[in-house]
Amino acid sequence: MKRLTPEFLILLFIFITTNLFAQQGYIIKGTVQDSNKVKIPEGEILLISKTNNTVIKSELITEGNFILKSIAKGDYTLQVVSLGYDDLFREITLNKDETLDLVLNRSSQYNLDEVVVTGSKKTFITKNGNTKVAIKGSVFETIPNPLDLLQKLPGVLISNDKEAVSVVGRGNALIYIDKQKATINDLNALSVAEIESVEIIKNPSSKYEAEGRALILITRIKNKRDRFETVVTETASLKKRFNNYLGVNPSYKSGNLELRGNINYNQLNPWEGLGNTFELEENQWESAFNANSFTKRRQFIIGAGLYYEINEDDYLSLNVNGKLQKDKDTNTANTFTLDQADPNSVVTLNNNDETRDFVNAYLGYNNKLKSIDANLFAGFQYSSYMQKSESVIRNNFNDTQFDLSQQRNQQFDVKVATGRVDFEKQLIPEINLEAGLLYLSADASTDFNVTDYVTNDNPYSVYLYKENNSAAYTQASGTVKNISYQVGVRAENTDVTGKFSGEDSPAVDRNYTNLFPKAQISFPLDSLNSVSLNYAKSIARPNYSSTSQTSIYTNPYVVFSRNLNLNPTITDEISLGYQRGDKSISLNLFTIKDPVYFGYVYDETDDIINFSSVNYEKELGFNLELTIPVSYKMWSSVNTLSMMYNDIKDVKAVAGNASPYLYYYTNQMLKFSSRYNVMVSALGFTERSSGVFKRNAVFTMNAAANKTFFNRLDVTFSFNDIFRGLKFTEGVNINGINSNAIYTLDGREVSLSVRYVFGKLKDSKYKDKNINENTNRIN
Repeated sequence: MKRLTPEFLILLFIFITTNLFAQQGYIIKGTVQDSNKVKIPEGEILLISKTNNTVIKSELITEGNFILKSIAKGDYTLQVVSLGYDDLFREITLNKDETLDLVLNRSSQYNLDEVVVTGSKKTFITKNGNTKVAIKGSVFETIPNPLDLLQKLPGVLISNDKEAVSVVGRGNALIYIDKQKATINDLNALSVAEIESVEIIKNPSSKYEAEGRALILITRIKNKRDRFETVVTETASLKKRFNNYLGVNPSYKSGNLELRGNINYNQLNPWEGLGNTFELEENQWESAFNANSFTKRRQFIIGAGLYYEINEDDYLSLNVNGKLQKDKDTNTANTFTLDQADPNSVVTLNNNDETRDFVNAYLGYNNKLKSIDANLFAGFQYSSYMQKSESVIRNNFNDTQFDLSQQRNQQFDVKVATGRVDFEKQLIPEINLEAGLLYLSADASTDFNVTDYVTNDNPYSVYLYKENNSAAYTQASGTVKNISYQVGVRAENTDVTGKFSGEDSPAVDRNYTNLFPKAQISFPLDSLNSVSLNYAKSIARPNYSSTSQTSIYTNPYVVFSRNLNLNPTITDEISLGYQRGDKSISLNLFTIKDPVYFGYVYDETDDIINFSSVNYEKELGFNLELTIPVSYKMWSSVNTLSMMYNDIKDVKAVAGNASPYLYYYTNQMLKFSSRYNVMVSALGFTERSSGVFKRNAVFTMNAAANKTFFNRLDVTFSFNDIFRGLKFTEGVNINGINSNAIYTLDGREVSLSVRYVFGKLKDSKYKDKNINENTNRIN
């Protein structure tokens, strides 16, 4: 085990003491049934103080059971809420542990608006290792963009280039917005004001594409009233430079028709720093560089959606969103090289103009097949992404003068069309059957044009990429004697070709079919304890942009490039989980074939190091995770501690000794009233040795305070990365190159956010469903 940092020891102390403190107080537990003595499958229990009419606690009803813990002595009102049933209210004077048997009556008209309660629901809910976070009504809803929001949630990591979302111990995650598959670009086109909740699911079923070891499910707000509503948000952010986010989110519903939209304009000035030292022992060559990048970025983010309810069971849904982005980058790299005792220094100036445009359109139709009592969904999705860059590069060798070195013009385009059909039928009350088909067609092209003023070369090429993906799945789920199960299999065929224009033979030609079984079984030990077992096989295919030939010039000796020949990654894993109330512990074991990480190759002909994503041979490891949410009166907390072990192997790399390391996350929230909240969160890793890679310890802490005025105006002050801890180092020795990289993020941020709500909606039924399960690969 690596040396523990002081920051980690402090957080470990908080983790233990908050859990012990939370054990104080009384317990209310029991069952919830309907009038026919059938257990209510799901719902929510709200504990309301009779003193000030605020929500003290909230918990989910699971298979007819609930438990509220750590409750102080006093007088309360217990409210039971479940879709399709009248709300139940029970007054309680609590001076001992209580066990209740509650009965709900079916309602012909479901209406939650008749009971007005001051307060908010529980922010974090955990079950079987999964976490659901309520965004609406919490301090999270004033975060200016979805990526920054996800980065503050337990176990969620955003890559340094903000092009990938991953879950600790699981790797890159599938992202769904409602039932629609989403990409990073979709996230950037979404407003936080639209988000009701975010759920982090560790074991997604066969219904979701095989590419996901974890799923992040974002649910949009579904209000319940007619009329017009508009949310306006303004966030002023100070990092190294000033940033501004402005968003307007109108919604309109009348009768069976609902319309939604969002318009955002962001003026951003991001900074990032990168450094690396290289050593080629055979060539007696050493190099070190330090690079800084300042960007002037302007973003227009737009979206519109329509939902029309044809009747009680059938609906039509249309959604269009897009992001238009223009960057002006100023990149400076200072490089020192030592070639057989001959030193050399270079200052590289790279001025880059870049445009990134993304458009996504989705159409879905849901039909209730009443003749056979089944449900059928059909949909179509189309996405288009274009990235165009123009770079002018100058070098100054040994403090002489800046000379024009290269001009690079590159453009990458990808278009993806997808159609899918999903069928669902309940065979008998205990068994539910689901099946579906999907077909995807993707076409991508890369134009690569470089003018080299040093060698007088002008390389030009066009690379064409085409992928067809066919998939079918079936799964069954149900309950047998209180034992819940879900078992399914997904078959996927992928046909890929890639070739340079003008050449007869393809550079890439693959056709493969895989089966991806998944199984889950869960059985309760009693009303408080349960055990679950999962098995899954999954695949991670390269993003479409990874299949391009675009490259980034760092200095005369280092170029970052894409890898046309990346293989998909296959993962087999099994996990065992134990749940006690809202606390859980899980153990996940996995093996990975062809994992993808960064690597280096030296090109002797051009005397240059190519830096790109490469396939390593294999990876194996485990993740032991403990999740403890606690609450007491106005204080609530969620804490996660994971012990992880990753051993990455490859014959081309020098392997060190892999050892376990820790990930820790804590979120502490104080609700002084329904109108004033304070939140402090922290997360980090200890030092990590993963076979061929060695990475540093990381620690970051954030704080926020939120105040609501007049029930419509929210003001939030945030202070992020308080201790400037977002600095990452990585050491690896591969292909004879010893590399030690350092990457620094502009994480320290002070921001002020103002959010105002006009109007209100009634009976919102806005829905969406995923069509394309591969849109996360468009970036």
